Amino acid sequence: MSEPRGTEPPEPEGTTQRLPVVEKSQPGTGPDRSAPAAGDGTPPAREGEGGREGRFWSARRIPAGIVALLLLGLAGLFLYDIASVRADRPVMSWRRELARQLAERPLDDTWVLVGAGVAAALGLWLLVLAATPGLRHVLPMRRTHADVRAGLDRDAAATALRDRAMEVAGVQSVRVSVRRRRAKARAMSHFRELDDVRTDLDAVLTDAIRGLGLSRPPALSVRVRRPGRKE
Repeated sequence: MSEPRGTEPPEPEGTTQRLPVVEKSQPGTGPDRSAPAAGDGTPPAREGEGGREGRFWSARRIPAGIVALLLLGLAGLFLYDIASVRADRPVMSWRRELARQLAERPLDDTWVLVGAGVAAALGLWLLVLAATPGLRHVLPMRRTHADVRAGLDRDAAATALRDRAMEVAGVQSVRVSVRRRRAKARAMSHFRELDDVRTDLDAVLTDAIRGLGLSRPPALSVRVRRPGRKE
């Protein structure tokens, strides 16, 4: 029988076959030119994308929904009254009373001042909501890809820092709070010198904050004290 073309005859049993070797490309050469990850475990920022990121903006769905419903109800009420007047029906009593009160009541009246204050406070609140981003509990992270934005919850960041702080020798308990600009750690040490514990805790938490990958790492404040005596 003739063997099919394009195929090699099988090797006899007991022979050793040479397998193809895949060479590992060096960093910066070959098809993958990406740099290796940083030593602290955080991904390196791409060129031009490691700057400070702005805060996340809230959708403000609840305030916007409340304002929209109030405006819709008020506009519908006035529209119904205007259509009623156009149909030769009497004006609603509340609108006639409102017009009379606005015409007769002086501007320095108590109720006029109270109403104006409430309206001004409501308008100021809406302006503040429109001009501020909100979502204060989300900390923006460094951007490593142009089309991806990431954020870290402050409670999750505090939990990660607390777990790292508990690894320090001498720390009995610790409370960690993370804000946008400052992270505070309050630890209780039941052995070792307080200065040594504070130094180790400061180093560990500084490295942990760097490993979170935040766009604006908060300043660290560490306090260590002895537990109170039990009566």
